[in-house]
Amino acid sequence: MEEIWKRDEIDSPCVNICVIHETAGICIGCYRTRFEIAGWSRMTSVERANVTEALPERSGLLRQKRRGGRKARRGSE
Repeated sequence: MEEIWKRDEIDSPCVNICVIHETAGICIGCYRTRFEIAGWSRMTSVERANVTEALPERSGLLRQKRRGGRKARRGSE
C-alpha cells in the first residue's frame, strides 16, 4: 500500500444513522452536533480527538425512561 493512503487521522464516528434529535441537538447515531458533523473534514486531529472523547457522555442525553408497556395498558397491578 502506498504511503499516501496511510494517514494518521481519527476516523469519523459516523454509523450511518444520521438523524438529529430535536431537543438534544445531537445525532442519534454518532452523538455529534450538526456543526461537528459539518466541520469534521476541516478539524485538526486534536479537535477530532476532543470531539470523540466527549461522545460517550452525550449518549445519556438521548436515554429516556420507557413509558407504556403491559402495566401501563392494564393499569397498575
